[in-house]
Amino acid sequence: MKISILDDYFDTVRTLPCFSKLAPFETTIWNDHADESVLAERLRDTEVLVLIRERTKIRASLLERLPKLRLISQRSVFPHIDIAACTSRGVIVSSSQHPGTPCYAAAELTWGLVIAGMRAIPQQMASLRAGRWQLGVGQTLRGKTLGIFGYGRIGSVVADYGRAFGMRVLVWAREPAMAAARADGHATARSKAEFFGECDVLSLHMRLVDATRGIVTAEDLARMKPTALLVNTSRAPLVAPGALAAALRAGRPGMAAVDVFEAEPVAAGGDPLLDLPNVVATPHIGYVTAEEYEIQFTDIFDQILAYASGSPINVVNPEVLKARS
Repeated sequence: MKISILDDYFDTVRTLPCFSKLAPFETTIWNDHADESVLAERLRDTEVLVLIRERTKIRASLLERLPKLRLISQRSVFPHIDIAACTSRGVIVSSSQHPGTPCYAAAELTWGLVIAGMRAIPQQMASLRAGRWQLGVGQTLRGKTLGIFGYGRIGSVVADYGRAFGMRVLVWAREPAMAAARADGHATARSKAEFFGECDVLSLHMRLVDATRGIVTAEDLARMKPTALLVNTSRAPLVAPGALAAALRAGRPGMAAVDVFEAEPVAAGGDPLLDLPNVVATPHIGYVTAEEYEIQFTDIFDQILAYASGSPINVVNPEVLKARS
């Protein structure tokens, strides 16, 4: 069985303990990010394709050029995969949704960006390296309001970090999630407008689906304080296209800290946020830790072993299995 693993930028996967699960198979790891024409050539003999989150889009135009592909194994959400096209071509998509298991790596990076943004740590470092001393005055977190937009697995962990730092936590989400937040001792906003207006730090924690795409509008951002920080380690399209850069130029919110972008990977000059002095940015590294990789790839490789044994698991398009039976 031939397996291909895409977008392993730092050749990390082969160093993971769980990689030994693939020892019986012929596995090729690609370290660059390739376009569709290159992928069609590289993957023409691949039976099992491993994706690292949403780094590569799998569309019908690529699938039709991969006649031997039978399984895509990955973890978490799959907006980058054309599930209907996979189903029509008999390609199983296995993707563990890891219920009840937060990505602590993403939550930790979120909090790192909160502190980096409120204290302008990257800007202070750049000033120091340029031969200057202090650049300006930052803000203390204690006593301020931390807004959590979307109270799920990661949002609830970040809320606990905020409470540990002496912040008041305010939540806006669907009612079942807000009920869970209240049960955990957090306040909930009476309206979306109130939520955006009150928060000193506002962090987005939602999955990107049709209902959440563009859920943060230009009007929402205009309600934020000029001293406020917006943090996004979830997905860039949660914010209306171009709205965040325009809002930052207008001064509401005053700052942003982001780990996600509208088009990834970002080429030089490829995103206007990177040109703004009031933005702290990282290149989508929320889940990129050795420990989180081991957790995720254990699930991904177990899905491959289940497929090889004839009993696929975590199948998101079970119609394929019915057709085969």
